[in-house]
Amino acid sequence: MYVVCKEHLELAIDMFVDEYEDAPDIVDLKETEFSDWDPPVQCAHCEQEGKFLVV
Repeated sequence: MYVVCKEHLELAIDMFVDEYEDAPDIVDLKETEFSDWDPPVQCAHCEQEGKFLVV
């Protein structure tokens, strides 16, 4: 599972496929709220705002 900015979305998809050998689901964090989980504020690869969850 990765929280990433738009710039690093493709990298996160590649990393997910390499690790799990399956296509991930992409969740837009601006359109989705989780009742029991607060996503990280920044991208896993840089200092930008995390906008997508790759699971």
